[in-house]
Amino acid sequence: MNIFDQYLEKIKKVLLDQSNHGNLILPDNLDGITAEIPPSKFHSDISTNVAMFLSKINNKSPLDLAEILITHIKKNDELIEDISVVKPGFINIKFKPIYWTNFIKEIIKNSKTFGINDKEKKKNYLIEFVSANPTGPLHVGHCRGAILGDVIANVLLFNQHKVTKEYYVNDYGNQIINFTKSVYYRIRETVFKEPFPLENDDLYPGDYLIDFAQNIINSNKKIDFKDFEKISEELTILSIEEALKLIKKNLKSLGINHDNFVSEKQLVKNQEVEKVIKYLQKNKFVYKGKIKAPAGEDENKWVEREQLLFRSSDFGDDKDRALQKSDGAWTYFASDVAYHKNKLDRKFDHLINILGADHAGYIKRISSSVDALSNSKGKLICKVSQLVKLIKDKKPFKMSKRKGDYITVDDLIDEVGKDATRFIMLNRSSDVELDFDFDNVIEKSKDNPLYYVQYCYARISSVFRHLGKDLKTDIKVNEYNFHYTEDEINILKKLSEWPKCIDASSNKLEPHRIPTYLYELASLFHSYWNLGKENPEKRFLNDQKKISDDKIVFLKAISNVIKSGMDIVGVSVPEKM
Repeated sequence: MNIFDQYLEKIKKVLLDQSNHGNLILPDNLDGITAEIPPSKFHSDISTNVAMFLSKINNKSPLDLAEILITHIKKNDELIEDISVVKPGFINIKFKPIYWTNFIKEIIKNSKTFGINDKEKKKNYLIEFVSANPTGPLHVGHCRGAILGDVIANVLLFNQHKVTKEYYVNDYGNQIINFTKSVYYRIRETVFKEPFPLENDDLYPGDYLIDFAQNIINSNKKIDFKDFEKISEELTILSIEEALKLIKKNLKSLGINHDNFVSEKQLVKNQEVEKVIKYLQKNKFVYKGKIKAPAGEDENKWVEREQLLFRSSDFGDDKDRALQKSDGAWTYFASDVAYHKNKLDRKFDHLINILGADHAGYIKRISSSVDALSNSKGKLICKVSQLVKLIKDKKPFKMSKRKGDYITVDDLIDEVGKDATRFIMLNRSSDVELDFDFDNVIEKSKDNPLYYVQYCYARISSVFRHLGKDLKTDIKVNEYNFHYTEDEINILKKLSEWPKCIDASSNKLEPHRIPTYLYELASLFHSYWNLGKENPEKRFLNDQKKISDDKIVFLKAISNVIKSGMDIVGVSVPEKM
């Protein structure tokens, strides 16, 4: 139940009626008309810009047109108590109390679907996220993008879209060769007591490889580890398996499960790169040419060689990109194009890629390839997860762990827990850097948004426990005599914004809106709760431990939205704190 959409429909009917009577000129599209909750100082429930939107085409000032429209709007709605015009031309509407009674009854009756946009066309999405190289544990740099991708999936699923969550395994190329060698040297260190060659910068020095090596030794007694060349292929497979086991464990600790893991090596083996190159050649999207030195390369040392190039500049990229090196080897970009052709062949409506901050420059080239392959602009949506700075005692914080010179996902969860990690990582738009403050995360105050939201649910739970009721049980709304104060109606207004929050989070792929909304709702609730400390009449439970039916419904409605939002974020709602 989206009251804003509902009211816009009412207003549009009034406009069409006036237009049919020759009293109003309308444009072809009315999408620019909005309905919002106005600032509290206006003491109104809904505000619309309809007069400002239509003023120019009707050759009237917004204020004059608004004065004309309010007569017709009020005449067509018996639930309006008051309607007024405020500069520069907004129309503010205040409803009769029965409006909010009907509203809360409706959302209680439809508690499981409240917030879902049932008018929106349902789509099929593929979300690729994390996709870290299978060479070690996930670190904090991966953590934010992992949570972003997972919660985008959750909010799309909540809004009844189809979603597939995918991890692209980069198990092909030089990094895998070096990784396998690193595992091999750890095996040699364990079996033959040979020192690990730390002086070799191409190798992975992390102590986690000792565990990989030991697991491989224990599970493969028949392998002779003396000659690397003889066992390199088998060892590569075993090493990647160990890395993926650890990565999946890291993801599980964050509450994340992918539907698919797609192997780059398998794509190459299945000749999908060759197939996509043939497709591009057939459509004249490739040519033989030379490229200038990439950014960061010394132009004097750069040797221009003829390469197979993709005409990515025809599709919005800064320049054309190499698909094949002069020695005949495929570039990383070629494999990525093949992977996205694989995605497109699976007939998703939209492809979503969650990229780390270091891959932001990659968006144009991969978007251009998808546009070329699909003949459709906007098929691919890329979201960038910016950097996370860990703060403790108001200083940059580093945890010294044996995993290497970076902080792993498990390190972070061990320190603050899954709930705090997910909620705080999502608490800001993904396109800006995030300060993860350990002091705030453990604080039991409004400065810790997670605590404040969880405490809201716990307080409501405490009222239900005193009444011998189970908060998780659905309640039936009878014909109660509802009497809501202005403070309660302000909270009901906030509840009415939940469908808008879901719409924006789903359509714009901005799930940070959900924890922000939950914090605002919790803040309103706590302020209202605290009124009871000074005024006994405002307490939820009276001295006889009784509560009116309308208050029970009121609390239940708030708890439903809190629970729904926290489920999407992937965070628990404790009943006691």
